[in-house]
Amino acid sequence: MNDRFVGVQIGPASFVDEGVDAVLDTLRQRVGVNAIMLGTVSWLGLKIGRSISWKIDGWPDHGVPEPADVQGGSYLAHHPEFYRNTGVTNFRAPDEGMRGRDILEMVIPGARARGMKVIPELMEPLFNYAGHGSADTVQIPDRDRLMEVDYLGGRSDVPCLENPDYRNWWHALIEDHCRSYDIDGIMWCNERLSPLDQLVSGLAPGCFCRHCLASLRGAGIDPEEVRQASAALHRYFREARAGARFTDGAFITGLRVLLDNPEFLLFERHWVRRNKDLDRELHGVTKRCDPELQFGLNVWNRNHFNPLRKAQWPWAETKDYADWVKPITYQHQAGGTYTKEMTQLHANLLRDLAPAEMTPLMYRILGLDEAPWDDLIGVGMAPASYVGGQCRATIEALDGELPVLMGIGVDAPRTSPDQAVCTPEIVYESVHAAYDAGAAGVIYAPSYASMKLTNLDGGARALAERGI
Repeated sequence: MNDRFVGVQIGPASFVDEGVDAVLDTLRQRVGVNAIMLGTVSWLGLKIGRSISWKIDGWPDHGVPEPADVQGGSYLAHHPEFYRNTGVTNFRAPDEGMRGRDILEMVIPGARARGMKVIPELMEPLFNYAGHGSADTVQIPDRDRLMEVDYLGGRSDVPCLENPDYRNWWHALIEDHCRSYDIDGIMWCNERLSPLDQLVSGLAPGCFCRHCLASLRGAGIDPEEVRQASAALHRYFREARAGARFTDGAFITGLRVLLDNPEFLLFERHWVRRNKDLDRELHGVTKRCDPELQFGLNVWNRNHFNPLRKAQWPWAETKDYADWVKPITYQHQAGGTYTKEMTQLHANLLRDLAPAEMTPLMYRILGLDEAPWDDLIGVGMAPASYVGGQCRATIEALDGELPVLMGIGVDAPRTSPDQAVCTPEIVYESVHAAYDAGAAGVIYAPSYASMKLTNLDGGARALAERGI
């Protein structure tokens, strides 16, 4: 991979609304993009539809300025030969404008004519994801049988990754993409909540479906002991969030409950390992189809904003199952994302500490150097320190062995009017910061449908100054 990699994440709606040739010409000639990271299968408006934050951000300076009724699914032709080992076989998107059409067949010829790479972007969770514009319904027959089950027996709204029908479906999806189309690789994003994440977020942890119970037993872990440990920890987290008084404080009490229930730590470790196993499996499927195809990881910003996740997802491991990585560093949105993350921790484990007083220490722990807590949502994170800092940290953690493509936020959806607004200067500085820190390229994200061309012009100006 060379320093000419300039990608953009984009969904089917943009090509339907504006025309394939028009979009590709704009991206290639005006913006300098030479890699299309194309959403192909999803039920999330952020990945496949128009802007999901138009009520706060307004509409961009291109596309159709109206909400889209996105139903979601696969925007590809159905190739049944790849889906013989899964019960999930009927999932084509019924969206108007794409019904009966294949987005890769539409885009690949024009992209090739312009010397542009095409890399499908696929993301977990597929169905329901707060803040990502989830479709109202998921038209997959008997979908409930795929869902996670918490320790109380309740079903969640996300499928279980241990369910063989669901896991095999992912294998089939990757093989279908790799064997059916002239693509350059896959970009895979895995943003699942672990059992510990679920607890911190106020949820009952899982999964305890029959497939997960069998997986635990196979690893020598007693499911009933895990269930009891989950109950004890769930009780603590609920009490902490409800304001219960703890003699030794919320942090010490939480640590004590966790250490008194090591079975939950075994559960958490097993879940994380199996989650990473899926990444490895999909990398293997890609390479089995064609060793020349690139498998890139689009890596959640929670992995560098949360100390628990940062400890569990070290960059060095990814050298075994990725050809490149893309850290998500959406700088103007990052202040809101970070404060949301910390607010969850301050609702329980860190409840006795004010976020403003904890922030300098947490920055030291996480390797950040950003605005104070009270200013962070309004100013976001600085391109030089945040984008550049994460790039340098990632390259160092990978020992320079994998290319790092920095995820540059361009009009990432805001969740409140007081959140920092993207500008051409922010994008301009972010592109320079990425390359100054040693990035092999950049990927504008999270979705072209939300991006203002005037903001992308800032990135184009930086690329031109660098001779790219």
